[in-house]
Amino acid sequence: MAGGTAEGGLAGRYANALFELAQEQKAVDGVSADLASLRKALDTSPDLTRLVRSPVFSAADQAKALKAVLEKMGTGALTTKFVLLLAEKRRLFVLTHAIAAYEHLVAKSRGETEAEVTAARALSDGEITDLKSALKAKLGKEPRLHTKIDPSLLGGLVVKVGSRMIDSSLRTKLDGLRAAMKG
Repeated sequence: MAGGTAEGGLAGRYANALFELAQEQKAVDGVSADLASLRKALDTSPDLTRLVRSPVFSAADQAKALKAVLEKMGTGALTTKFVLLLAEKRRLFVLTHAIAAYEHLVAKSRGETEAEVTAARALSDGEITDLKSALKAKLGKEPRLHTKIDPSLLGGLVVKVGSRMIDSSLRTKLDGLRAAMKG
C-alpha cells in the first residue's frame, strides 16, 4: 500500500506531526472535522481524487487548485497548511492514508475504536445509533463510524473493526448459497 499503513510509514509520520500540532493549538476537533469533510469530498469527487493522485499535475497546480477547494470548504488554517505542505512536497498520494491515520490517533486518544461500515444504502440516524450501541456492547469502547455506500451489497452490512470483519451482507449470503448449490 503506497504511503504505508495508518499506524506507520510516510502517512503515519505526517499524521503524527499534524496531530501533535493540533494538540498544541487545541484544534484536534477542528482538524478532525476538516479532514472528515475532505475525505468525503475525495470519496465523492473523481476530479478531486484525480487532482490529488495524478502525477501529471505540477505541485504548483495542485496547491493552487487545492487552496481554492479548501477555502470553499472553509477549512481551518492548520488543515490548509497541512494539505498544501503535502502538495509542495509532492506527497499528496498519501493524503487519504494520512487522514485515516489522523482519525486513528484521535480515536486512540479518546479511548474510542474505529469501525468502517459499508451498507447498500445510506443508514438513518436511528440505524446508526443502534449500530453504535451494538458495537459498544461488543467491543467495550465507543465506536467512531466511517460509513460507505456500496449498492452491490443489495442489503445488510459489512463492518470492519481493525482486522476483524463482520459480513452480514446479502451479497455474501447469496454467494455462499450459490457455492453450496454448486457443490
